[in-house]
Amino acid sequence: MTIGVFIIAIFMIIPLAVGFIAASKSTKTSEDFFIQGRGMGAVAVFFTVAATWWSSFAFLGSNATFYTDGPVYLTAMAWNLLFGFMYYWVGKRVWYLGKRFNYVTPSDLLGDFYNNEKLRVVVAGILLIFTIPYLQIQLTGGAYLIEVASGGTIPFWFAALIFYFIIVTYVWVGGIRAVAWTDIIYGALLFFGMMFAGFYISQNLGGPSGLFKNLLENSPEHLTLPGPQGTMGFPMWFSLFAVTAIGAFMGPQIWLRMYAVKSGKLFNLMPFLLAVAAIAYMGSLLTGFSGVLLEPNVANADQILPIMLTQYAPFALASLILAAGAAAAMSTANSQIHAMSTIVTLDIYKRYANPKASQENIIKVGRWSLVTFSLAAYIMALTVPGVLITIGIAALAGTAQLIVPTIGAITWRRAHPIAATWGLVGGVTTVILITFVPAFAAPLGFHAGVWGLLVNTILFISMSLMMERKDDKVVKRFDEARYDYNKEYHPELIEVDERKTV
Repeated sequence: MTIGVFIIAIFMIIPLAVGFIAASKSTKTSEDFFIQGRGMGAVAVFFTVAATWWSSFAFLGSNATFYTDGPVYLTAMAWNLLFGFMYYWVGKRVWYLGKRFNYVTPSDLLGDFYNNEKLRVVVAGILLIFTIPYLQIQLTGGAYLIEVASGGTIPFWFAALIFYFIIVTYVWVGGIRAVAWTDIIYGALLFFGMMFAGFYISQNLGGPSGLFKNLLENSPEHLTLPGPQGTMGFPMWFSLFAVTAIGAFMGPQIWLRMYAVKSGKLFNLMPFLLAVAAIAYMGSLLTGFSGVLLEPNVANADQILPIMLTQYAPFALASLILAAGAAAAMSTANSQIHAMSTIVTLDIYKRYANPKASQENIIKVGRWSLVTFSLAAYIMALTVPGVLITIGIAALAGTAQLIVPTIGAITWRRAHPIAATWGLVGGVTTVILITFVPAFAAPLGFHAGVWGLLVNTILFISMSLMMERKDDKVVKRFDEARYDYNKEYHPELIEVDERKTV
């Protein structure tokens, strides 16, 4: 137990040290605090995106889903590809517009293109409301891992409090630079922790080949869809593929990582790098499937990884891997807390409460917002129960709705603000009804997020086609920006358009 506490202490000290070093490199401006002065380099970009993208949802939830529902979580291989593609295709355009028009938040881009204050508020509201539950699962998962890694010496409530205090402290002093630097360390630990845990535990069954042979004989339903419970068929496979990738990509923490990138060329590598990183889920598959055979009666599936490590690995090794899992939760939670404080500070405080706020006041409000949202998530972690995957998918389904007006803003001059607003309202309402009202539960087996995106898209496209925009100056400004983007990065598209014109 002493070893476990020592390992946890090291993991907690690292981000604090990095935060204070990052603070020494700060320029004391709001742009530096929120998006690192748009100067984030290749290594930091990859690790901070990957570590933010992975979370308790991946580290604990993936093992749990393999354990209870069979192979459906292998869709993670596909959604990593989708996420990487979106970061390249959508993210690069968002980055370009952000740099050109000095955007910092999602509402900046969508509010400017659609030229509508109501939409700006709706976007900010969706991001805040649906990010808090996702933040809750990071604190819940991270605190639980700290509790187990310490051998129970650190109780859950105190582990969550430590988690909360550490994140707030280093993000407070170092901003997004501290977040990105710690993500480099924690991203690497997370990747190797997931892989190593799976391969180590599977040795108790003769390694991966022995594991699959045993599983085929004793629980073959874990190897095929719709899984042992019969509920995880293609509709849920597709739902996880679409909702997880799109919802995470549209989260405010990823938006900031689009704006912060130093060069557009860095976007080109992300699909490949994230696809390679997806092999880490093989570790989760091996752990979850080993649990089916070795520990078949676990009541709370989210606990299967800690149980497998504490039962079948030396305590010091188990503590090290679990601490890496806590790092996974921390690397997502720090980004979410920082992103939400950015929205409150810039989209609400600076825009409506104090437009002439000084740089000092903006940073001060941002820091106190960190404290507020972290405290809300901490209270929820202690009082709101739930399975990590269930909470995570529900939260991602809400943020996923923003992809529709975002694609409209970066590609379609006819995209209309009223259509964007009603599309979002319709999509979010659909998600809430299907998630919380039993009578509407998952038609045809598809998740609420999929139906929300369908309703959202139909409303957005149909209403945009029926209405005409009157703000020609705004439309023209974005037409010129898109043309300049294609001229710099995709000249072949301009050549095709010119041939069509001729």
